[in-house]
Amino acid sequence: MKRVSMSGSPRENVGKKDAKAQRLAGNVVCVLYGGEEQISFTLPEKKFDKIIFTPEVYLIDLEISGKNYVALLQDVQYHPVTDKVLHADFLQVLESKPIIVSMPVVLTGTSIGVVNGGKLTLKMRKLKLKGLFTAIPENIVLDISKLKIGMGIQVKDVKLDNLEILDNPNNLIVSVKTARGIIAEEGEEGEEGDAEAESTEAAAEE
Repeated sequence: MKRVSMSGSPRENVGKKDAKAQRLAGNVVCVLYGGEEQISFTLPEKKFDKIIFTPEVYLIDLEISGKNYVALLQDVQYHPVTDKVLHADFLQVLESKPIIVSMPVVLTGTSIGVVNGGKLTLKMRKLKLKGLFTAIPENIVLDISKLKIGMGIQVKDVKLDNLEILDNPNNLIVSVKTARGIIAEEGEEGEEGDAEAESTEAAAEE
């Protein structure tokens, strides 16, 4: 997984008044949980741009009061009008404890079906994985070069070492379908293509 470092400041006073003051100062009120104790701290609001406005998932090396933690951003609360970040929850990650995280799908290669006029559709942009953070890749790379028209890749087709995929095995991640006005390669249309042909012939007979 990709990593980014952040330095937080511990909150000496926990309450609405202090939270308001922190936000006025350009900070985000945060909580780190999942370890031996829950820690309240703040981070500069500008630090969130890199980890929020991206499909990537980052491991965050947090430094708070001289102590270091590895964490994942779990939840963010926004202002209902301005979309300004108000609060963030971080989950402390331990080397010996599996985590559950949704990682982005990245397609590589050029599909045979697309070259022949098919339409590529990415139905799942992320897959939910469970495992130790050391085994989780930056993203899930799928090679689509062998996909012909009418073919696709399901969750059960994806194999990742030392990781469990929690999504439904039968879910379709990516597929190549016949585009309108395009005739698929012989033998690739399948039942759908045959049904369209029969429908056309019936209309002609009428």
